[in-house]
Amino acid sequence: MESLNIAFYSDSYLPAVDGVVSSMLNFRNELERRGHTVYTFASSRFGKKGNSRLFLYPGTKLKAYPQYSVAIFPYNSFMKLNSLRIDMIHSHTPFMMGFSALMAAKIGRYPHVSTFHTLINNRSVIEQYYPKNRNLKRFTSKYLWKYTKFFYNRCNRTIAPSRTIESFLKRHGIAETSVVPNSVDVKRFSPRVSGGGIRKALGIKERERMVLYLGRASMEKRLDVMLKACKVLSKKEKGIKFVIGGTGPSEHHYMSLARRLGIADRVAFMGFVDGKTLPHLYAAADAFCMPSTFETQGVVCLEAMASGKPVVGADYMALRELIKNGRNGEKFAPGDYTSCARKIEKVLNDSRAYTKGAVSTAAEFSVERTTDRLLDTYKDVLGNWAIN
Repeated sequence: MESLNIAFYSDSYLPAVDGVVSSMLNFRNELERRGHTVYTFASSRFGKKGNSRLFLYPGTKLKAYPQYSVAIFPYNSFMKLNSLRIDMIHSHTPFMMGFSALMAAKIGRYPHVSTFHTLINNRSVIEQYYPKNRNLKRFTSKYLWKYTKFFYNRCNRTIAPSRTIESFLKRHGIAETSVVPNSVDVKRFSPRVSGGGIRKALGIKERERMVLYLGRASMEKRLDVMLKACKVLSKKEKGIKFVIGGTGPSEHHYMSLARRLGIADRVAFMGFVDGKTLPHLYAAADAFCMPSTFETQGVVCLEAMASGKPVVGADYMALRELIKNGRNGEKFAPGDYTSCARKIEKVLNDSRAYTKGAVSTAAEFSVERTTDRLLDTYKDVLGNWAIN
Protein backbone atom coordinates (compact mmCIF):
# COMPACT_ATOMS: atom_id res chain seq x y z
CA MET A 1 0.00 0.00 0.00
CA GLU A 2 1.32 3.46 -0.92
CA SER A 3 2.13 5.76 1.97
CA LEU A 4 -0.84 7.73 3.30
CA ASN A 5 -1.23 11.10 4.98
CA ILE A 6 -3.78 10.60 7.75
CA ALA A 7 -5.44 13.17 10.01
CA PHE A 8 -6.44 11.99 13.48
CA TYR A 9 -9.05 14.10 15.31
CA SER A 10 -9.83 13.72 19.01
CA ASP A 11 -11.32 15.56 21.99
CA SER A 12 -9.15 13.36 24.21
CA TYR A 13 -5.38 13.69 24.22
CA LEU A 14 -2.33 13.85 26.44
CA PRO A 15 -1.83 14.36 29.34
CA ALA A 16 -5.06 12.36 29.69
CA VAL A 17 -4.30 8.64 29.51
CA ASP A 18 -7.28 6.51 28.52
CA GLY A 19 -8.28 3.94 25.92
CA VAL A 20 -8.81 6.57 23.22
CA VAL A 21 -5.41 8.17 23.73
CA SER A 22 -3.61 4.81 24.00
CA SER A 23 -5.27 3.61 20.80
CA MET A 24 -4.33 6.76 18.89
CA LEU A 25 -0.71 6.71 20.04
CA ASN A 26 -0.25 3.01 19.28
CA PHE A 27 -1.74 3.32 15.80
CA ARG A 28 0.16 6.53 15.07
CA ASN A 29 3.50 5.03 16.03
CA GLU A 30 2.98 1.86 14.00
CA LEU A 31 1.58 3.69 10.96
CA GLU A 32 4.58 6.00 10.94
CA ARG A 33 6.96 3.07 11.40
CA ARG A 34 5.49 1.68 8.17
CA GLY A 35 6.10 4.91 6.29
CA HIS A 36 2.72 6.64 6.63
CA THR A 37 2.35 10.15 8.07
CA VAL A 38 -0.12 10.93 10.86
CA TYR A 39 -1.20 14.45 11.79
CA THR A 40 -3.09 14.87 15.06
CA PHE A 41 -5.74 17.54 15.66
CA ALA A 42 -6.78 17.58 19.31
CA SER A 43 -8.29 19.65 22.06
CA SER A 44 -5.98 20.84 24.82
CA ARG A 45 -6.48 23.15 27.76
CA PHE A 46 -2.77 23.98 27.48
CA GLY A 47 -3.20 26.00 24.29
CA LYS A 48 -1.66 25.65 20.84
CA LYS A 49 1.75 24.26 21.74
CA GLY A 50 2.31 21.50 19.24
CA ASN A 51 4.66 20.61 16.40
CA SER A 52 4.59 20.12 12.65
CA ARG A 53 2.37 17.03 13.06
CA LEU A 54 0.40 18.04 16.15
CA PHE A 55 -2.20 20.81 16.16
CA LEU A 56 -3.75 21.66 19.52
CA TYR A 57 -6.88 23.74 19.92
CA PRO A 58 -7.44 25.57 23.21
CA GLY A 59 -10.39 24.29 25.17
CA THR A 60 -12.20 24.69 28.42
CA LYS A 61 -11.65 21.97 30.99
CA LEU A 62 -14.46 19.74 32.18
CA LYS A 63 -15.25 20.38 35.84
CA ALA A 64 -16.12 16.72 36.40
CA TYR A 65 -12.85 15.57 34.85
CA PRO A 66 -10.21 18.34 34.67
CA GLN A 67 -7.76 16.25 32.61
CA TYR A 68 -10.11 16.67 29.65
CA SER A 69 -11.07 19.77 27.72
CA VAL A 70 -13.60 20.74 25.08
CA ALA A 71 -12.21 22.75 22.17
CA ILE A 72 -13.90 26.12 21.89
CA PHE A 73 -13.58 26.76 18.16
CA PRO A 74 -11.59 24.15 16.21
CA TYR A 75 -13.44 24.57 12.92
CA ASN A 76 -10.61 26.16 10.95
CA SER A 77 -8.66 22.90 10.90
CA PHE A 78 -9.85 22.17 7.35
CA MET A 79 -7.64 25.02 6.09
CA LYS A 80 -4.53 23.03 7.05
CA LEU A 81 -5.56 19.74 5.44
CA ASN A 82 -5.07 20.72 1.82
CA SER A 83 -1.47 21.82 2.37
CA LEU A 84 -0.81 18.57 4.25
CA ARG A 85 -2.17 16.54 1.29
CA ILE A 86 -4.41 14.46 3.52
CA ASP A 87 -5.68 11.16 2.11
CA MET A 88 -7.85 10.08 5.04
CA ILE A 89 -9.51 11.65 8.08
CA HIS A 90 -9.91 9.41 11.13
CA SER A 91 -11.85 10.88 14.05
CA HIS A 92 -11.76 9.22 17.47
CA THR A 93 -14.51 11.19 19.23
CA PRO A 94 -17.81 12.64 17.97
CA PHE A 95 -17.83 15.93 19.88
CA MET A 96 -16.20 19.28 19.03
CA MET A 97 -13.11 17.86 17.36
CA GLY A 98 -15.12 15.07 15.79
CA PHE A 99 -17.65 17.52 14.36
CA SER A 100 -14.73 19.59 13.10
CA ALA A 101 -13.49 16.46 11.30
CA LEU A 102 -16.96 15.94 9.82
CA MET A 103 -17.00 19.51 8.50
CA ALA A 104 -13.45 19.25 7.18
CA ALA A 105 -14.31 16.04 5.32
CA LYS A 106 -17.39 17.64 3.82
CA ILE A 107 -15.68 20.88 2.76
CA GLY A 108 -12.48 19.28 1.49
CA ARG A 109 -14.11 16.12 0.12
CA TYR A 110 -11.94 13.75 2.13
CA PRO A 111 -12.92 10.19 3.06
CA HIS A 112 -13.71 10.03 6.77
CA VAL A 113 -13.74 7.08 9.16
CA SER A 114 -14.50 7.31 12.86
CA THR A 115 -13.99 4.93 15.76
CA PHE A 116 -16.83 4.41 18.24
CA HIS A 117 -14.74 4.26 21.40
CA THR A 118 -17.24 5.17 24.12
CA LEU A 119 -20.87 4.49 25.03
CA ILE A 120 -21.62 8.18 25.35
CA ASN A 121 -25.37 7.59 25.69
CA ASN A 122 -24.90 5.47 28.84
CA ARG A 123 -27.16 6.78 31.62
CA SER A 124 -24.34 6.95 34.18
CA VAL A 125 -22.25 9.00 31.75
CA ILE A 126 -25.11 11.44 31.14
CA GLU A 127 -25.68 11.81 34.89
CA GLN A 128 -22.02 12.43 35.63
CA TYR A 129 -20.54 14.32 32.72
CA TYR A 130 -23.34 16.26 31.10
CA PRO A 131 -25.07 19.50 32.22
CA LYS A 132 -26.38 19.49 35.78
CA ASN A 133 -29.43 21.57 34.87
CA ARG A 134 -32.40 19.20 34.86
CA ASN A 135 -33.89 20.54 31.64
CA LEU A 136 -30.54 20.47 29.84
CA LYS A 137 -29.93 16.92 31.07
CA ARG A 138 -33.36 15.85 29.83
CA PHE A 139 -32.62 17.48 26.47
CA THR A 140 -29.24 15.73 26.31
CA SER A 141 -30.77 12.34 27.16
CA LYS A 142 -33.38 12.76 24.47
CA TYR A 143 -31.18 13.96 21.62
CA LEU A 144 -27.71 12.58 22.30
CA TRP A 145 -28.26 9.28 20.51
CA LYS A 146 -29.92 11.09 17.61
CA TYR A 147 -26.78 13.20 17.25
CA THR A 148 -24.57 10.12 17.60
CA LYS A 149 -26.49 8.37 14.83
CA PHE A 150 -26.36 11.52 12.69
CA PHE A 151 -22.59 11.80 13.18
CA TYR A 152 -21.54 8.22 12.46
CA ASN A 153 -23.92 7.76 9.54
CA ARG A 154 -22.22 10.70 7.83
CA CYS A 155 -18.84 9.02 8.06
CA ASN A 156 -17.77 6.72 5.26
CA ARG A 157 -17.13 3.98 7.80
CA THR A 158 -17.65 3.53 11.54
CA ILE A 159 -14.98 1.44 13.23
CA ALA A 160 -16.11 -0.74 16.13
CA PRO A 161 -13.40 -2.01 18.50
CA SER A 162 -15.21 -5.32 19.07
CA ARG A 163 -17.83 -7.56 17.47
CA THR A 164 -20.12 -6.80 20.39
CA ILE A 165 -20.03 -3.08 19.63
CA GLU A 166 -20.46 -3.65 15.91
CA SER A 167 -23.69 -5.57 16.64
CA PHE A 168 -24.78 -2.77 19.00
CA LEU A 169 -24.19 -0.14 16.30
CA LYS A 170 -26.08 -2.09 13.65
CA ARG A 171 -29.04 -2.59 16.01
CA HIS A 172 -29.14 1.18 16.47
CA GLY A 173 -29.13 2.02 12.78
CA ILE A 174 -25.44 2.56 12.00
CA ALA A 175 -24.86 0.33 9.00
CA GLU A 176 -21.42 0.98 7.47
CA THR A 177 -19.15 -0.64 10.04
CA SER A 178 -15.87 -2.55 10.32
CA VAL A 179 -14.29 -4.21 13.35
CA VAL A 180 -10.79 -2.96 14.12
CA PRO A 181 -9.76 -3.69 17.72
CA ASN A 182 -7.68 -1.23 19.66
CA SER A 183 -4.18 -2.48 20.16
CA VAL A 184 -1.84 -3.28 23.01
CA ASP A 185 1.91 -2.79 22.92
CA VAL A 186 3.06 -6.29 23.88
CA LYS A 187 6.68 -5.14 24.04
CA ARG A 188 5.92 -2.41 26.56
CA PHE A 189 3.52 -4.52 28.62
CA SER A 190 5.14 -7.87 29.31
CA PRO A 191 5.57 -10.48 32.06
CA ARG A 192 9.27 -9.60 31.96
CA VAL A 193 8.63 -6.13 33.45
CA SER A 194 9.38 -5.79 37.18
CA GLY A 195 6.79 -4.50 39.64
CA GLY A 196 8.88 -4.79 42.78
CA GLY A 197 9.43 -1.05 43.15
CA ILE A 198 5.70 -0.31 42.94
CA ARG A 199 4.83 -2.95 45.53
CA LYS A 200 7.46 -1.55 47.88
CA ALA A 201 6.18 2.02 47.38
CA LEU A 202 2.61 0.86 48.15
CA GLY A 203 3.74 -1.04 51.24
CA ILE A 204 2.60 -4.41 49.88
CA LYS A 205 4.53 -7.23 51.49
CA GLU A 206 6.04 -10.14 49.58
CA ARG A 207 3.37 -12.66 50.60
CA GLU A 208 0.47 -10.27 50.18
CA ARG A 209 -1.51 -10.32 46.95
CA MET A 210 -2.50 -7.27 44.98
CA VAL A 211 -5.67 -6.73 42.93
CA LEU A 212 -5.48 -3.78 40.54
CA TYR A 213 -8.06 -1.55 38.87
CA LEU A 214 -6.86 1.08 36.41
CA GLY A 215 -9.05 3.63 34.67
CA ARG A 216 -11.53 6.41 35.36
CA ALA A 217 -12.85 6.65 38.89
CA SER A 218 -16.43 7.24 37.78
CA MET A 219 -19.87 5.80 38.44
CA GLU A 220 -20.17 3.93 35.15
CA LYS A 221 -17.06 1.91 36.03
CA ARG A 222 -18.92 0.31 38.99
CA LEU A 223 -16.00 0.35 41.42
CA ASP A 224 -18.58 -0.08 44.20
CA VAL A 225 -18.84 -3.73 43.11
CA MET A 226 -15.09 -4.27 43.49
CA LEU A 227 -14.96 -2.47 46.86
CA LYS A 228 -17.80 -4.59 48.23
CA ALA A 229 -16.01 -7.69 46.94
CA CYS A 230 -12.96 -6.46 48.84
CA LYS A 231 -15.03 -6.35 52.02
CA VAL A 232 -16.20 -9.93 51.46
CA LEU A 233 -12.64 -11.12 50.89
CA SER A 234 -11.27 -9.16 53.86
CA LYS A 235 -13.34 -11.32 56.19
CA LYS A 236 -11.64 -14.44 54.85
CA GLU A 237 -8.11 -13.33 53.99
CA LYS A 238 -5.86 -10.72 55.56
CA GLY A 239 -3.22 -10.72 52.84
CA ILE A 240 -5.12 -9.10 49.93
CA LYS A 241 -4.72 -5.44 48.97
CA PHE A 242 -6.68 -3.55 46.33
CA VAL A 243 -5.10 -0.73 44.33
CA ILE A 244 -7.09 1.81 42.29
CA GLY A 245 -5.15 3.79 39.71
CA GLY A 246 -6.68 6.75 37.91
CA THR A 247 -8.70 9.83 38.69
CA GLY A 248 -12.23 10.91 37.91
CA PRO A 249 -15.35 12.64 39.20
CA SER A 250 -16.22 9.85 41.66
CA GLU A 251 -12.79 9.38 43.23
CA HIS A 252 -13.81 10.93 46.55
CA HIS A 253 -17.10 9.04 46.49
CA TYR A 254 -15.22 5.74 46.28
CA MET A 255 -12.77 6.80 48.97
CA SER A 256 -15.73 7.55 51.22
CA LEU A 257 -17.34 4.21 50.35
CA ALA A 258 -14.13 2.36 51.29
CA ARG A 259 -14.19 4.08 54.68
CA ARG A 260 -17.87 3.26 55.22
CA LEU A 261 -17.23 -0.39 54.34
CA GLY A 262 -14.37 -0.51 56.83
CA ILE A 263 -11.77 -1.44 54.21
CA ALA A 264 -9.84 1.83 53.89
CA ASP A 265 -6.70 0.04 55.10
CA ARG A 266 -7.11 -2.55 52.31
CA VAL A 267 -7.50 -0.08 49.43
CA ALA A 268 -4.87 2.30 48.01
CA PHE A 269 -6.00 5.14 45.75
CA MET A 270 -3.04 6.14 43.55
CA GLY A 271 -4.66 8.96 41.59
CA PHE A 272 -3.23 9.84 38.19
CA VAL A 273 -0.72 7.28 36.89
CA ASP A 274 1.84 8.48 34.34
CA GLY A 275 2.72 6.46 31.27
CA LYS A 276 6.16 5.41 32.49
CA THR A 277 4.68 3.86 35.62
CA LEU A 278 1.92 1.88 33.90
CA PRO A 279 3.88 -1.26 32.86
CA HIS A 280 5.40 -1.56 36.35
CA LEU A 281 1.99 -1.10 37.99
CA TYR A 282 0.52 -3.99 36.01
CA ALA A 283 3.62 -6.06 36.81
CA ALA A 284 3.13 -5.40 40.53
CA ALA A 285 -0.39 -6.88 40.53
CA ASP A 286 -1.43 -10.49 40.95
CA ALA A 287 -4.80 -9.95 39.25
CA PHE A 288 -6.70 -7.21 37.46
CA CYS A 289 -10.37 -6.41 38.16
CA MET A 290 -12.75 -4.63 35.77
CA PRO A 291 -16.27 -4.44 37.25
CA SER A 292 -17.51 -2.02 34.56
CA THR A 293 -20.56 -2.71 32.38
CA PHE A 294 -19.46 0.11 30.08
CA GLU A 295 -16.56 -1.28 28.04
CA THR A 296 -16.48 -1.16 24.25
CA GLN A 297 -13.33 -3.30 24.31
CA GLY A 298 -11.26 -2.91 27.49
CA VAL A 299 -7.75 -1.73 26.56
CA VAL A 300 -6.58 -1.80 30.17
CA CYS A 301 -7.67 -5.44 30.37
CA LEU A 302 -5.49 -6.21 27.35
CA GLU A 303 -2.56 -4.38 28.93
CA ALA A 304 -3.02 -6.46 32.08
CA MET A 305 -3.17 -9.67 30.03
CA ALA A 306 -0.05 -8.69 28.09
CA SER A 307 1.61 -8.32 31.49
CA GLY A 308 0.59 -11.92 32.26
CA LYS A 309 -2.18 -11.06 34.72
CA PRO A 310 -5.59 -12.76 34.87
CA VAL A 311 -8.54 -10.41 34.45
CA VAL A 312 -11.70 -10.69 36.55
CA GLY A 313 -14.45 -8.77 34.76
CA ALA A 314 -18.18 -8.31 34.44
CA ASP A 315 -19.84 -10.76 32.06
CA TYR A 316 -21.22 -7.97 29.90
CA MET A 317 -20.74 -6.44 26.44
CA ALA A 318 -17.13 -6.45 25.17
CA LEU A 319 -15.68 -8.05 28.33
CA ARG A 320 -17.90 -11.07 27.71
CA GLU A 321 -16.18 -11.43 24.34
CA LEU A 322 -12.66 -10.81 25.64
CA ILE A 323 -12.43 -12.82 28.87
CA LYS A 324 -12.36 -16.61 28.61
CA ASN A 325 -13.04 -18.41 31.88
CA GLY A 326 -10.16 -20.62 32.97
CA ARG A 327 -7.88 -19.29 30.22
CA ASN A 328 -7.11 -15.60 30.65
CA GLY A 329 -9.35 -14.72 33.60
CA GLU A 330 -12.83 -15.16 35.00
CA LYS A 331 -16.18 -13.48 34.42
CA PHE A 332 -18.71 -12.68 37.13
CA ALA A 333 -22.39 -11.72 37.08
CA PRO A 334 -22.61 -7.96 36.42
CA GLY A 335 -23.17 -5.96 39.59
CA ASP A 336 -22.86 -9.06 41.82
CA TYR A 337 -20.10 -8.34 44.33
CA THR A 338 -20.25 -11.81 45.89
CA SER A 339 -19.69 -13.36 42.47
CA CYS A 340 -16.87 -10.88 41.89
CA ALA A 341 -15.26 -11.85 45.20
CA ARG A 342 -15.44 -15.57 44.37
CA LYS A 343 -13.79 -15.06 41.00
CA ILE A 344 -11.03 -12.86 42.44
CA GLU A 345 -10.34 -15.51 45.06
CA LYS A 346 -10.26 -18.18 42.36
CA VAL A 347 -7.64 -16.45 40.20
CA LEU A 348 -5.50 -15.44 43.19
CA ASN A 349 -5.33 -19.04 44.33
CA ASP A 350 -3.72 -20.03 41.03
CA SER A 351 -2.82 -16.85 39.16
CA ARG A 352 0.11 -18.39 37.26
CA ALA A 353 -2.24 -20.87 35.60
CA TYR A 354 -3.73 -17.97 33.63
CA THR A 355 -0.45 -16.36 32.53
CA LYS A 356 0.02 -18.23 29.25
CA GLY A 357 -3.59 -17.72 28.15
CA ALA A 358 -3.53 -14.04 29.11
CA VAL A 359 -0.34 -13.35 27.16
CA SER A 360 -1.65 -15.34 24.19
CA THR A 361 -4.88 -13.34 24.12
CA ALA A 362 -3.01 -10.02 24.23
CA ALA A 363 -0.83 -11.15 21.31
CA GLU A 364 -3.97 -11.35 19.15
CA PHE A 365 -4.36 -7.60 19.68
CA SER A 366 -0.75 -6.61 19.07
CA VAL A 367 -0.10 -3.24 17.43
CA GLU A 368 1.12 -4.97 14.28
CA ARG A 369 -1.99 -7.13 13.85
CA THR A 370 -4.53 -4.40 14.58
CA THR A 371 -2.74 -1.92 12.32
CA ASP A 372 -3.00 -4.47 9.50
CA ARG A 373 -6.77 -4.45 10.01
CA LEU A 374 -6.89 -0.65 10.20
CA LEU A 375 -5.00 -0.33 6.91
CA ASP A 376 -7.35 -2.89 5.32
CA THR A 377 -10.26 -0.66 6.36
CA TYR A 378 -8.56 2.46 5.00
CA LYS A 379 -7.86 0.64 1.72
CA ASP A 380 -11.49 -0.49 1.42
CA VAL A 381 -12.85 3.00 2.14
CA LEU A 382 -10.39 4.64 -0.28
CA GLY A 383 -11.33 2.11 -2.96
CA ASN A 384 -15.03 2.86 -2.58
CA TRP A 385 -14.27 6.59 -2.49
CA ALA A 386 -12.42 6.39 -5.81
CA ILE A 387 -15.32 4.50 -7.43
CA ASN A 388 -17.93 6.96 -6.18
